[in-house]
Amino acid sequence: MDNKDIKDLSLEELAEELKEWGEPPYRASQIFDWVYRKGAISFDSMTDLPQGLRGKLERSFALRSPVLAGHLTSHDGTEKFLFELADGHFIETVLIPAAKRKTLCLSTQVGCKFACVFCASGMAGFKRNLLPSEILGQVLFLRDKFNLSLTNFVFMGMGEPLDNPENVIKAVRIMNDPKGLGIAARRITISTSGITPELERLKELGLQVNLSLSLHSAKDEVRSRLMPINKKYPLKELLRACEKHVERTGRMMTLEYILLRDINDSADDARQLAAIAKRLRAKVNLIPCSPVRCLDLEAPPPEKMELFLRWLEVKGTSATLRRSKGGDIQAACGQLAGRQKNQGRILN
Repeated sequence: MDNKDIKDLSLEELAEELKEWGEPPYRASQIFDWVYRKGAISFDSMTDLPQGLRGKLERSFALRSPVLAGHLTSHDGTEKFLFELADGHFIETVLIPAAKRKTLCLSTQVGCKFACVFCASGMAGFKRNLLPSEILGQVLFLRDKFNLSLTNFVFMGMGEPLDNPENVIKAVRIMNDPKGLGIAARRITISTSGITPELERLKELGLQVNLSLSLHSAKDEVRSRLMPINKKYPLKELLRACEKHVERTGRMMTLEYILLRDINDSADDARQLAAIAKRLRAKVNLIPCSPVRCLDLEAPPPEKMELFLRWLEVKGTSATLRRSKGGDIQAACGQLAGRQKNQGRILN
């Protein structure tokens, strides 16, 4: 059986493991520094550790990195990275530049269980959860191999983060840990389609990470058609859980809303969306629908999207209309990984 990746251990878990080996606790901090600050790719390179300890780490743990299988760059600067994992599965990570920000969109699962009709991630079905090491590996690879100064991190890639809560929470803690990646919690956003019970789990973090809700309709009937998860956790239950989250954290939520022509773009849709935003004291991020192969969905015309934005603003809702990025490289979640099943490696 393959050794466990050392990045699957928190600092406390690593210290406990080393204690059983008779090593002093500070060795865990040294190893964390090598992995997360210095970008070590082997235990042998950790030169301030005793040679015997380096050998034992080599025999006991792995220090894996994803393999870059494809890299596409859009005319607008968006970049998509296709990674092959150790077991041959593929995931995607997207870099979204905007002014001084470089936002990394991270995947949390191979595929997705939830089959939202506008999303390509679930079209090939769910394969498995990503381990903390595989989530963190996306960040480390792009930081170290591409020398990127990353500013923000969103769990909005392939998969549903709150369907993999333990691994996502551990990855976020290591990202935030001053001895890990040292990323401020407010620069991290977790997105969910609405697994209501798991919203409660976020309080375990004890961190002020941002929460983004993939809403996409303010009407139960329409949302259930777009997002089957709504049949299990309808809006009434979901919004009540979101209210509790906002009260507990004091953080402003974001409502993600993909605009779909003749489905969720009417004045009445805007009115009901504005009511939810007011209730949750949330801001709204409007997103033009990205074309997904085999699905008959499209964005409203530009003038209709601008009108929808104005309808929200008239109701006092803080809203932005995100300009579609990366369309020429199929930057929507899951599109490139889906193609990989039937093609060779996709290179820039």
